[in-house]
Amino acid sequence: MAQGTSRRVRYAVVGAGNLAQVAILPAFQHAEENSELVAIISSDKAKRVTLQEKYGVEHVGGYENFEQVLRDSKADAVYLVLPNTLHRAFTERAARIGVHVLCEKPMATSVEDCEAMIRATNENDVKLMVAYRLHFEEANLRAIELMRSGRLGNPLVFTGTLTQQVRKGDIRTRVDVGGGALLDEGPYPINAARYLFRDEPREVFAFTGGGRDGRFHGVDASAFALMRFPNGRVAQFAISHEASAVSSYRLVGTEGDLLVKHGFGYGTDIQHELTVGGETETRTFKNSDQFAPELVYFSKCVLEDRDPEPNGIEGLADVRVIVALQESARTGMPVKLAPFEKPKRPTLEQLIVRPPVEPPEPVNAPAPAEG
Repeated sequence: MAQGTSRRVRYAVVGAGNLAQVAILPAFQHAEENSELVAIISSDKAKRVTLQEKYGVEHVGGYENFEQVLRDSKADAVYLVLPNTLHRAFTERAARIGVHVLCEKPMATSVEDCEAMIRATNENDVKLMVAYRLHFEEANLRAIELMRSGRLGNPLVFTGTLTQQVRKGDIRTRVDVGGGALLDEGPYPINAARYLFRDEPREVFAFTGGGRDGRFHGVDASAFALMRFPNGRVAQFAISHEASAVSSYRLVGTEGDLLVKHGFGYGTDIQHELTVGGETETRTFKNSDQFAPELVYFSKCVLEDRDPEPNGIEGLADVRVIVALQESARTGMPVKLAPFEKPKRPTLEQLIVRPPVEPPEPVNAPAPAEG
């Protein structure tokens, strides 16, 4: 494997669903300073043929040819854009042949799988990063800096809402591939609360339900959750795959509050409404490519032999909360969480801005949301 011997890290994108086609594959044009697309792996032959021609890659293959495609393409890293239940297996397969792993969130569907992924990458001396694109996006990083600056006073309350109408037949509606609102949308408000409070929750409570219209098969269609943090801080969020599209969060402190509109999304402007002392300031952060920064950052980590900030521990931190919320929803009782150490958190130093991409028309990969 080449692994850091050249200026560009060579990537194989594994999975060619909607996100990969409309956002990740196009992002390589804005990451060419240190990242190169060399292979595409998909179970769909039509996708492979079309995307191979579109992006000019020499190497394509199915999941059964995973290792051979990585070897033939001399891939240094994979970007896994697979159903949640496949993240562990493909991380382990990549690690065993010395290939670094950038994995979409949620990192996995269980704490045990997250720990196995961390162990596999550590034992094979490869990097593991979870694709938290908002750790490199300006509006969210500026929100962190506002909190740390003290302008809001002591931050006490986080409230988040992330909802959409999921298309019938989308994998998010199926339990066998790790679907459901908590696994799909839960990482966004959970992660935001954690990076804004700079701390880990100690107790959680959740209601889940919905899904009475026939779209959902054994998964939570909606969830409402509470998370108790140290120092009297509380986070609450509502997520749903059966509601009108909303993506926003609010951080309330003793001296002011910050509302972030479209804060979890991509492909749109993001807006801050900061209110302190009765005066409101508005700031708009223009639409940008949120995926190229992930590639640029991870490639720097590979080339410079640095541990990524959103590493496997960061992915595990969210999944352990999701698992606790699932348990709470099942039992109807709050669930306590053991203390958890996460010494490294996102800061404004990680900001990378790239211009937006024009999403191409996807092949056999409709958008997850209706409309």
